[in-house]
Amino acid sequence: MIRKTVYVILVGLAVLAAAVAVGTLHNGSRQLLVPAAAGPAVDAVAVAGRLAAAVRLRTVSYETPSAESQAEFARLHAYLERSFPRTHAVLRRETVGGYSLLYTWPGRDPRAKPILLMAHQDVVPVAPGTEARWHAEPFGGEVRDGFVWGRGTWDDKGNLMAILEAVELLVSAGFEPRQTIYLAFGHDEENGGTDGARAIAALLASRGVQLDFVTDEGMLITDGILPGLAMPAALIGVAEKGSVTLALTASEPPGHSSMPGPRSAIGALAAALARLERAPMPASIRGVPAQMLATLAPEMVLPQRLVLSNLWLFGPLVRRQFERMPATDAMLRTTTALTVVRGGNKENVLPGEAVALVNFRLLPGDSIEHVVAHTRRAIHDERVRIEVMAGSTEASAVASSDSASYQLINRTVRELFPGVVVAPGLMIGGSDSRHLAAIADHVYKFSPVRARSEDLPRFHGTDERISIANYVELIRFYHRLISGAAAPS
Repeated sequence: MIRKTVYVILVGLAVLAAAVAVGTLHNGSRQLLVPAAAGPAVDAVAVAGRLAAAVRLRTVSYETPSAESQAEFARLHAYLERSFPRTHAVLRRETVGGYSLLYTWPGRDPRAKPILLMAHQDVVPVAPGTEARWHAEPFGGEVRDGFVWGRGTWDDKGNLMAILEAVELLVSAGFEPRQTIYLAFGHDEENGGTDGARAIAALLASRGVQLDFVTDEGMLITDGILPGLAMPAALIGVAEKGSVTLALTASEPPGHSSMPGPRSAIGALAAALARLERAPMPASIRGVPAQMLATLAPEMVLPQRLVLSNLWLFGPLVRRQFERMPATDAMLRTTTALTVVRGGNKENVLPGEAVALVNFRLLPGDSIEHVVAHTRRAIHDERVRIEVMAGSTEASAVASSDSASYQLINRTVRELFPGVVVAPGLMIGGSDSRHLAAIADHVYKFSPVRARSEDLPRFHGTDERISIANYVELIRFYHRLISGAAAPS
């Protein structure tokens, strides 16, 4: 009997091993095989100098803009006109929502659906007290050591200037696009894009414009960040998470601290928050993250290739690994972040009310309604009120990774960045492109910016910079993307 049991176990293990082997071997590469392309000649010194000059203009997004901060946007507009004269002679430029810019480059085929390339003019402030930590003046626009330094080089003047550099090259060469091309440069992306990108979307919608695809800032070309992947990975964002902030309010009779009752507003709120934090929304490998892993798995070394090619068996193990790090955990679940707590203003007075703000970033497939219901179950206290704050947004739709537009971006990356692996990805932050979703068939979030793990803190942080060599790659990327889109479909 024991021998038979052992035999059955061994046979089962053999069958399992065979299934894993077959799953691994049959999961072949999904990378496009295309010849490398050189791209146009670019004067690296000149383009770096123009980007540096744009960085010196302090187009900072403030909650309450001052006259001086708004004047910086006007100075940037004048600078763009001086720097790209041929572009401004051929493309029509409109100012929308105060300081956002919309360029229209008419196409030669009125039946071809137009496309839109996005970037934003505004930058985040430098955190007070951190200026001395910079190795270059944050708004100095220095060019040294092979880099352009300063706030906005990465987010997002690098993309904005690269798009215009590419268009200037194309216009100078007599290029005429097949379809109309729009360039949209918002001025308030860091504050949500309400006056900028949203107004541009409304204007285009009023004109009956329906776009083939939109590209905007987003995911990057990362190197050395994904374990088991020896090559850099270009992750093309096909969706972005939504954002909802809930206000949780606990109310109890106020009074003197010398005579506290059995329940206080602060205590009730604290207990509710503790229960909510202990009950995160469920994680699962589905949707875009599953697509990403399936695409990357064949390019990985063992054992990662074996594990990721057989998620039917190793899925729980992979999920637990992802849950250990905030950046990867956020890819698998709608996250819960306790961000603001207010309650009480004097040490000897019991407040009548305590309020907390909790921010959730929604996975595609989850909804604001779902989050509210989860929160109500988790806090398990009907006396704590829940209110959805203004400005909340659902998760975006998922753009197809089988579409011609995705394949155009994919092919462009593979041509200009040989050896880089391309895969769809989920953007966990937000971008202006979400405002264009209603008038676009596909929206993609991707910046061909190269980044290693040590570079990631530069995003909205200290020592923001971009290498001149990589900036030249950005220009060539947009040049080839635009010219590739003009090819007959």
